Amino acid sequence: MSFQCPRCNSRNIAYLRTVMKVGATVGAVGGAARGASTAFAGSQIGATVGALAGPLGITIGRVSGAILGGLVGGVGGCALGAQLGERLDRHVLANNLCLVCGHRFNLPT
Repeated sequence: MSFQCPRCNSRNIAYLRTVMKVGATVGAVGGAARGASTAFAGSQIGATVGALAGPLGITIGRVSGAILGGLVGGVGGCALGAQLGERLDRHVLANNLCLVCGHRFNLPT
């Protein structure tokens, strides 16, 4: 899929990804927080089951659940934020730059 500058018809286009980077970062932080909070809520069940192994089992179950929940939530949030940011960059915020004439433009939807 190759696009052209609407002003000079050049195919030398740079895609500036500023909102995609910000969206990915915000999504990762939000997803990690959501994943960790969900994991903490679910760790009550893990603590009950881990009680059979004693206090060490309870502690390990809670900590590992929070870490894994944060990682899974962070990855999901990052992917969602990056997709939203890419759409905004390409189609809304004129973050496509022609390297020949310097014109900034949106891609057609």
